[in-house]
Amino acid sequence: MANRDYNQEFQNNAHRSYFYDFDARLRRYMMESFSPWLTEGPALELGCFEGEFTQIFSERFHDLTVIEAASDLIGVTRQRVGEQVAFVCSTFETATVEPRFENIFLIHTLEHLDDRTAVLQRIAQWLKPGGRLFIAVPNANAPSRQIAVKMGLIEHNSAVTEGERLHGHRITYSLDTLDHEVRQAGWSVRHRGGVFFKPLANFQLDKALESGLVDEAFMDGCYALGMHYPELCASVFVVCERSTAAE
Repeated sequence: MANRDYNQEFQNNAHRSYFYDFDARLRRYMMESFSPWLTEGPALELGCFEGEFTQIFSERFHDLTVIEAASDLIGVTRQRVGEQVAFVCSTFETATVEPRFENIFLIHTLEHLDDRTAVLQRIAQWLKPGGRLFIAVPNANAPSRQIAVKMGLIEHNSAVTEGERLHGHRITYSLDTLDHEVRQAGWSVRHRGGVFFKPLANFQLDKALESGLVDEAFMDGCYALGMHYPELCASVFVVCERSTAAE
């Protein structure tokens, strides 16, 4: 595996319009989906990018630690959340933290990792008995993506597009492949689901909202529909606990 310059990867993508207003809504819906499974106690976020989710986590958890390999991103996120969040500048493969966390979050990050199984197995050492690991990833089978495949814009559902590759993606998951990989790494999956039935691409949803073509009620309806059709959501997720073999 070649050494990766995480600061350079961030800089390479700073000019790209990769994030949309839709992402902020998706984060809110994701936290609603996680809410029944969250426990009290220390939380660990693995990878923060520019701190959008870190800010949400810091409002929910008084004791929050972040592991991030890009020092530039830690600087950006620290400006957003202040000094109450602890940061560890390290890769997940080399980080050293105490096994004290009740909630660990790997949100839209697993698809960026080179050795995902090794990281998933290592995370188990940081989780307090009874704690939970929350993993969410973009979904290969979202309707908007399947439409792009039929239009010839993407080779197949699980392809890694050039834009995704430039952003650091190594794989594109479906709910089944995510579930399988997590179980193979030794975790017990307590719950699996999807967040937001996604009929349009991010930029199309943004434009539809801006023009008034759709409203918040429509967005909430897509979120509710996604609970019935998790395989067709924007993101898929699993809520995991340490298996007996991992303890």
